[in-house]
Amino acid sequence: MNVEARGYESRLRRALLLFIAGFLAFLALMAWAEQAGLSRAWIGPIFLFATVMLYAMIGIWGRTTDPDEFYVAGRRIPPMFNGMATAADWMSAASFISLSGALYLQGFAGTATQPGGLAYVLGWTGGFCLVALLIAPRLRTMRLYTVPDFFAVRFGGYWPRLLAAAGAVGCSFMYVVAQIYGIGLIASRLTGVQFEIGILLGLGGVLLCSFLGGMRAITWTQVSQYVVLLLAFMIPVSWLAYKQLGTPLAPVAYGAQLPKIERLEKALIESPAEQAVSAIYQERAQEYAARLRDPAAALASDRAQLEERIRMLKAQGVDFSLIMQARRELAALPRNAADAVERWTRAMNEANERAKPLGGLPRHGQAFAGDPDGSPAEQQEFKASRLNFMALMFCLMVGTASLPHLLTRFYTTQGVAETRSSVAWSLGFISLLYLATPALAVLVKYEIMQGLVGSSFDALPNWIAQWGRVDPSLVSVADVNGDRILQFGEIRLGADMIMLATPELGGLPYVVSGLVAAGGLAAALSTADGLLLTISNALVHDTAPTGPDGMVRTSENHVILSKFALLATAMLAAFVAVLKPAEIISLVTASFSLAASTFFPGLVMGIFWRGTTRRGVVAGMLAGAGLTVAYMLLASPALRAWWGAAPGGLWAGVLPMSAGVFGVPAGFAVIALVSLGERVWPVLRMRRQKMPLPAPASDGSLPGDALSVPDPHRKG
Repeated sequence: MNVEARGYESRLRRALLLFIAGFLAFLALMAWAEQAGLSRAWIGPIFLFATVMLYAMIGIWGRTTDPDEFYVAGRRIPPMFNGMATAADWMSAASFISLSGALYLQGFAGTATQPGGLAYVLGWTGGFCLVALLIAPRLRTMRLYTVPDFFAVRFGGYWPRLLAAAGAVGCSFMYVVAQIYGIGLIASRLTGVQFEIGILLGLGGVLLCSFLGGMRAITWTQVSQYVVLLLAFMIPVSWLAYKQLGTPLAPVAYGAQLPKIERLEKALIESPAEQAVSAIYQERAQEYAARLRDPAAALASDRAQLEERIRMLKAQGVDFSLIMQARRELAALPRNAADAVERWTRAMNEANERAKPLGGLPRHGQAFAGDPDGSPAEQQEFKASRLNFMALMFCLMVGTASLPHLLTRFYTTQGVAETRSSVAWSLGFISLLYLATPALAVLVKYEIMQGLVGSSFDALPNWIAQWGRVDPSLVSVADVNGDRILQFGEIRLGADMIMLATPELGGLPYVVSGLVAAGGLAAALSTADGLLLTISNALVHDTAPTGPDGMVRTSENHVILSKFALLATAMLAAFVAVLKPAEIISLVTASFSLAASTFFPGLVMGIFWRGTTRRGVVAGMLAGAGLTVAYMLLASPALRAWWGAAPGGLWAGVLPMSAGVFGVPAGFAVIALVSLGERVWPVLRMRRQKMPLPAPASDGSLPGDALSVPDPHRKG
């Protein structure tokens, strides 16, 4: 490292220390203001406004129209800072908001239909090892701007770049919808506005961070966002650990709570009150099953009963609110028999699930669902649980090594050695949070089982009603057995609110709740920035005319077009997020499967096998992505219900979100077969026609091979 580079990094370190000190001072000021009587109605908006304006100021400061700065931040980001930016880019809403919720709901290993949260931790962390060993350093040698650039330079022609750009748009758009959904969730909780307005508020922050400065502005906003989300995650988990265990070192000490949770789970399973709740849910499931035998008649009967009830209420002259309630129930009935079948089937399945012990949740510390030595049904459940755990972990690991917005971050370093160091820094910064995530899930579950269950419905904490107003699917509490005492089976928590509600659950000052929400907002904003930039680059830079070497001749016009494409993509993603298509973690998992099957076979074979051809990689990308998308659609329970198809359609019991387990091998196989066929077929034809065989070139290639483009193994 030369003197100028050392001085630049030294200035950056001083600026980072000043930022950390300033943010801690802001937290201390907010804590003092709360103690002095500042209303909660002001604390949330202040956190939202202050942090978004901070990111916006950095985004405005980093504005640029220079292509090198806009696309790759001038290729001069030091490894530690690039590691922080990558960690923030990586710690998306799924990691910050939903991962601890997945561990809470599904335990470590999960069930046959819901793989455990540990698969996410292992898969995402292991993926960075693949990035460091296989992909990032070799891509950095080629001095590219985007991942589709690799396919254009390595294979030449129009189709490899176009398919790579389409794949980047597909998987990144699915991912960014999840981030914007998380932004709306947090912004609405902080400010009290409607979910849709919260999305627009957060979207303004995303655009201010990324619209003006591209990768240059995004990098420095992500560094600041990592500091915010790290403090926001570690403070509440350390507080809970100190409250329960007497030490703030949650990742080291949380194992002491696992035996206690196991004893509490056993007591809840044997509790007569919990068994009564399970029996009521079982009766509800049977009622829905009876309705589904003749849905048209059941729907007509329900409608007739409600209409008769409204007539009776009118005749009795009761309060108008009772009549309006009955009318709302009538309006809420399914529109037709098909709608009734879809709705009642979903309700029956949910009731059957909640009729199981612990409200349908698996035991937290179990290895896998089922029993390898039990009945045939238990053995089958064990095999399915283990298979889906491994399939999900594979898709997340390979998808991590294939995500375009993540790989682009490693184009911003000064050289190959700095890229390797940057990956190591990234893994270290990510591990700080991933080691604490399982601890948070365990501590929250113990807090709910020990402190919340058994409370009177008249004395439930305020956060339950507040989160229920944001979105009823996040918190559902109902006195099912009518004893006015909360049972574990009567409370249903969504994965997306476990982390956000932790401060209130643990009795922390409300300023910590504001900090956690700001951390979740930072996680969602940082990832959304990188994803939107990737999509806009794919729509503009990666579809532009190329030169003879396969590279796009970038200009200021390309940068301006990329900015407007970014704006249009953000608005479209916000519209889709308003529809709430699925939980955050489900959307993110599906995007990983799509990225893995689209990019990983072509990247690996293009880097390590010189015989990979243009037709081979095009066929492999089409086969891998096509098979993955087709399986997701054909095996999706919601789509099968919409089509009127019977539940099921799984291949070997693999869940749709892990469809990449089929797409990735298919991509490798098709690339290998087509590439070998292209090399072998001309030789066989010449031999059949008794023509002299051409002499191989010095690199071993034959005439017609797609190897006239720059070699990715070459330095420079």
